[in-house]
Amino acid sequence: MEIQELISYYLFEDSKTIEVSFRFSIDGEDEVRTDIISIQEAKIFGYEIISESDNYDLFEEDFEDEVVDDFSSVDEDSLISFMNEYYVINPHRIPKTEFL
Repeated sequence: MEIQELISYYLFEDSKTIEVSFRFSIDGEDEVRTDIISIQEAKIFGYEIISESDNYDLFEEDFEDEVVDDFSSVDEDSLISFMNEYYVINPHRIPKTEFL
């Protein structure tokens, strides 16, 4: 059982967690699973799923004078790898399917 698809994710910076909706390879198109995972848990497993970046290139010249905060981005490949390993080791933590 492997993660077939990430449907969505949201990073909660204040609690250092990420909410992830996904499908396993055994799930149907109308099924989704959702879990909230600690970023620290991923680090314990050796995965760096969040990267800090100063991506000023994303802005056009009109925004040069505005203050831009650092952006966090999620490395989807690392997130999927971590989750696959995490659920193999912790099968009791696999979330139940919800139907769309």
